[in-house]
Amino acid sequence: MPAIEKNDSIINGMDAKDTAPIKPFKLVKYFTFTSLVLVLVGSLALSTVIAHRAETVLLKKSEDYALLMAENLNHQVFLQFIVPAALQFGQVIQLQNKVLFDRLDKVVRNTLHSFNVETVNIFDRGENVIFYSFDEDLLGRKGLGGIDYQQALEGKSRSKLTRSGGFWGMLFGAPTESKLVTYVPLRAERPLSNVEGPILGVFEVVQDLSDDYRIITAFKYRIIIISFVIMGLLFLVLRHFVKRGEQIIEKRAQERLLLKEKLGNAQRLASLGEMVAGISHEIRNPLGIISSTAELLKQKLAPAAPEIELADVIVQEADRLNGIVTDFLSFARPQAPDFMPCKVDDVIEKNLSFLAPEVSKNGYRIRKRFATDIPEIQADPGLLYQAFLNILINAMQAMPEGGNIYIELSSRKHTQTILFADEGPGIPDEILNRIWEPFFTSKDKGSGLGLPIVKKIVEGHGGIIEIDNSPEKGIQVAVTLPVERYSEAVARGMF
Repeated sequence: MPAIEKNDSIINGMDAKDTAPIKPFKLVKYFTFTSLVLVLVGSLALSTVIAHRAETVLLKKSEDYALLMAENLNHQVFLQFIVPAALQFGQVIQLQNKVLFDRLDKVVRNTLHSFNVETVNIFDRGENVIFYSFDEDLLGRKGLGGIDYQQALEGKSRSKLTRSGGFWGMLFGAPTESKLVTYVPLRAERPLSNVEGPILGVFEVVQDLSDDYRIITAFKYRIIIISFVIMGLLFLVLRHFVKRGEQIIEKRAQERLLLKEKLGNAQRLASLGEMVAGISHEIRNPLGIISSTAELLKQKLAPAAPEIELADVIVQEADRLNGIVTDFLSFARPQAPDFMPCKVDDVIEKNLSFLAPEVSKNGYRIRKRFATDIPEIQADPGLLYQAFLNILINAMQAMPEGGNIYIELSSRKHTQTILFADEGPGIPDEILNRIWEPFFTSKDKGSGLGLPIVKKIVEGHGGIIEIDNSPEKGIQVAVTLPVERYSEAVARGMF
């Protein structure tokens, strides 16, 4: 026995482990958050790369544009201003000479009238002084050139981008102002020579690129929005399919656990059924001897003898035990239906005829409502009689003081439905879920096999039985049976 108990404990442990609830992998949840992060990062990265490339191209073209303007300006200033001024006045730079300034201003503005330039400053060579500017306040200012001015004096053109617009504008790449400042040496030209002339000063050309950068910024945000919309739609589609797949996986897992549980229950019930069948056969033989012996004793006793009551008790209890044994055998070894043409209303009428004495004795009232022209079905009338009888007896037991019992029979093309209802107290919710369990009963007497046997009979016919509390009072039992044999109905695609 200890070895058996040890093995049982191991098996129970394995069952507990196998049937433990498995936490499902929340694929949709992880996919949602991961996809959102990837969409955000991908959109920002894509827009940043494209915007950076656009800014680089814009900056390069603006620098080339500034150098082209400076080259043209250098040519015009040298020919139209520096040479004539040197011939007329003997010097070029005279800040107080209005005639020289106006001539230079006219040359510069005529040269740049078709170019997109915000301002032009011209520094002298020696003292880093501005001797010409679109802004008159800058004339004569010294030391504003900085390192870029020094590099231009060495013959190197330099450009720098200045941006302003507050912290948030700079953070999100949308500055208020963007200006490109280019420093180009002002050289003397030597006609018919490839040799560059001496540096006479420095041009400072300022271009306002704010509108261009605003267009690039708007384009970047447009890319982000379009990317979000496209990837969002893609995300919703993928999420739908992933969620559907997760539901299917979860449903399959639940079905697998349910089938495993049913298989375990079936194996346990099969073992129990074999044991019950063996015990029932062993009990039935001595039980029959006890009952027949009690009957013989009754015959030998005088009609008025007090011992007759004891013999009656023995016979009654033997019959009750025999009924329990019969239930055990019916459950353990259910009888296969013997299908034949059968009318359900005739079976119910036979049930009511058998119960007529009990119905009239205890004040039950049968309320029938049968559809007209009920067709025959393929069924076993004996098994249906047994199932309906059990349901009606349960309804009567639920109302020991009498009451109405409702029976409704309806027919459709492929099925017939029999509805039984009573006016009893109903079934508590905590018990309703256990009524199909073998050997479970809430009655003082009974084997707990009545409803499981009924369920087996109905399912053996390919039907369905449902029990629930009535909305008003009592319980209702709905039995649905196929018109044809279940196997034939399945073959013809009816179920």
